[in-house]
Amino acid sequence: QLQLVESGGGLVQPGGSLRLSCSASGFALNVYAIGWFRQAPGKEREAVSCISPSDGSTYYADSVKGRFTISRDNAKNTVYLQMNSLKPEDTAVYYCATQTQVFTCPLRGGNYWGQGTQVTVSS
Repeated sequence: QLQLVESGGGLVQPGGSLRLSCSASGFALNVYAIGWFRQAPGKEREAVSCISPSDGSTYYADSVKGRFTISRDNAKNTVYLQMNSLKPEDTAVYYCATQTQVFTCPLRGGNYWGQGTQVTVSS
């Protein structure tokens, strides 16, 4: 059974950093495109980043470009989202997701989602 599990969220001050992890079971994360999404209270879900399986090409939303970095460790079957220079507006629940049989970024959604991890940026 395909499963995604996020970890690494928490409370951080503005300007701080966090690294989110998305670990997979039941499939290899380098087979399909993997995306990170976030949803803040009262707001629509936003696609934040994505990494493609073939050449590792990446996508970033304009709101995080230059601050967030997505990467993949095939040996650990884990995708990471390094988040630097965090801002209060980055506060949200972050999800990783994949859409089976989709191999390019950006992802618009997914048919498999993790449970989410809360990121709170506040002083």
